[in-house]
Amino acid sequence: MASLKTAGAADTMRDQMARTLEDLMAHDERLAVVLADISTSQLKGVFRAYPERTINVGIMEQTMIGVCAGLAMEGFIPVAHSITPFLVERPYEQLKDDFCYQRLGGNFISIGASYDYSTEGMTHHGTGDVPILRTLPGMEIVVPGTPDEFDTLFREAYADGAPTYFRLSARRNAEDRPVRFGRLDVVRQGSRGTVLAVGPMLDVTMAAIAGLDLTVLYCATIAPFDAETLRANATTGDIVVVEPYYAGALVPDVAAALRDRRTRVESIGVPRAVLTRYGTPEHHDVALGLTPEGIGARIRRFLDA
Repeated sequence: MASLKTAGAADTMRDQMARTLEDLMAHDERLAVVLADISTSQLKGVFRAYPERTINVGIMEQTMIGVCAGLAMEGFIPVAHSITPFLVERPYEQLKDDFCYQRLGGNFISIGASYDYSTEGMTHHGTGDVPILRTLPGMEIVVPGTPDEFDTLFREAYADGAPTYFRLSARRNAEDRPVRFGRLDVVRQGSRGTVLAVGPMLDVTMAAIAGLDLTVLYCATIAPFDAETLRANATTGDIVVVEPYYAGALVPDVAAALRDRRTRVESIGVPRAVLTRYGTPEHHDVALGLTPEGIGARIRRFLDA
């Protein structure tokens, strides 16, 4: 199955999701899509072409996950899709019990992270999804930085027999990286410390560290975490993680990978606070210090401490 990376490629991760699913469903009869009344217009081609393998359960996200588990038990490869908090937080128990506990394979694709739906308030924000899912044994977590990276990583992982979460956002990097599922990508090497930039945070991170002699590792797969590449490229004990969700989700993995070395970790991401202001995602970035200037200042303070 050829990757959809030709002229006219999708502009957003959400559009690429629809293109990828429609292409794969034409070749893999095991694939089934279950929606909870979200992205019905984007996926109308899938519903029209494969009505026997597509279901819209309505605004019942817990039911959506249960239906997917039933499909998985019957030999299908299910795909569930909704806005981040409705896919992760509302049906968390179903993800835990129906998939992880029973060791079923399935795919869960979110949109809206972290605060793409900024004006809708905290009910529609998805800042805690990765930290929450990181607690589930066997859950794979993918955070692509571009639409094409989603396409590549989904094709690698969708049929691997594990529950896999794909975190899509409106924020994206300008260029694709040569991503591989479960592997860190070495962007550049330096001598003063190591920066892990997660998914769509790569561009802002590169702008933030201009002029600093730092190794940069790009992380589009959170779980399984590539400890081997981190160990091979962490030339000092100073590690900075720049994440697009609640700060700190990758700290346990970094600490475990470098447990035999003296290490300091600075985690930069969304602070664990209730966001009560209403504005654009860019407004939130400024308020939270997730701009090149804000991230750069924190990294320099950390390195100089």
